Amino acid sequence: MMRQSTLDLEDLRKRRSLVITRKEAAEALGVDPRTITTSINEGTIPSVRLGRRVVIPREKFLALFADDTPGRES
Repeated sequence: MMRQSTLDLEDLRKRRSLVITRKEAAEALGVDPRTITTSINEGTIPSVRLGRRVVIPREKFLALFADDTPGRES
């Protein structure tokens, strides 16, 4: 049985944390975490290395999927 995603981009927008994990990014986008890792390695998704951990700046990640239509708050 496939597990349904419980985290989405709107959930990430509501958070106050400065960073998200690769797993959280993958869940929000509905992709495999390896896809996020590949995108980080290619430079498509911004990341920061903190010791041995690689995290994604939340605001920069969300900006990749920003809705620029008039009347939408960011």
